Amino acid sequence: MEILKTYKLYIGGQFPRTESGRSYAVKSVNGEHIANVCLSSKKDVRNAVQAARKAQLAWAGKSAFNRSQIVYRIAEMLEARKAQFIEELQALGQSKKSAESEVSMSIDRCVYYAGWADKYQSIIGSVNPVASAHFNFSVPEPTGVVGIVACQETALLGLISQLLPVIIGANTAVVLANATKPTCAISFAEVLATADVPGGVVNILTGQPAELLPTLSAHMDVNALSIAPIESKLQKEAQAEAIDNLKRVHIFVEPLYVKKAQGLPYIADFQEIKTTWHPIEQIAGGAGGY
Repeated sequence: MEILKTYKLYIGGQFPRTESGRSYAVKSVNGEHIANVCLSSKKDVRNAVQAARKAQLAWAGKSAFNRSQIVYRIAEMLEARKAQFIEELQALGQSKKSAESEVSMSIDRCVYYAGWADKYQSIIGSVNPVASAHFNFSVPEPTGVVGIVACQETALLGLISQLLPVIIGANTAVVLANATKPTCAISFAEVLATADVPGGVVNILTGQPAELLPTLSAHMDVNALSIAPIESKLQKEAQAEAIDNLKRVHIFVEPLYVKKAQGLPYIADFQEIKTTWHPIEQIAGGAGGY
């Protein structure tokens, strides 16, 4: 007897079912039944945010090189399961050529962002000239917990394009997966679980953005939102809800499945700049020094 895969949520490094007990059917473009997935609830969102907050300090405390190794490991695990993801994308209606291209670009994007892990700080940061006896440094720091509404046009590449610059910048994430094509997102969660990503760094929920986004955008422990193109009414409501704790809201206006949808600005979108002043000790004789 064929054992059908159960598509659960991914919260805190584990795969729980939704606390609501609900599910919904995922169908192909031809109307064929592909799978049942969890229909997440507001409580699931709160649980995911709690897991992300708990993991954030430890994730930010890792060295940039270590975060790079972990993201590169994601690429390795994706490569090892390439055939599975191609098959899942084909089941969702993509041609084999399109599916192969999307998976290959997803792997390349992982390698690309792994390379940025120990470099973005030195490029975004600066040493500032000041008219006093001080050193003045500006350095990037993670925003904290980032809520992500994944791209609704792609099942895998869009999600990866939003997620990787967030976590490579030492943030943690709560992801609302593509509502109509969520299967690859949960399979990707299985990659994360076996790629040395600490539990809670990435949390993935399946369900309807209209139900889940208001809770995510209003949550006082979420520091920023990354929203792919969705219904304009939902975008405006999310922006309004985000005002209460001054969330940074970034709404993508360009497709997240093209080659140019990557780079330093995607990392910088979810970094805060901290400026530090350090006095210069004046040495006898008039020369400045440490």
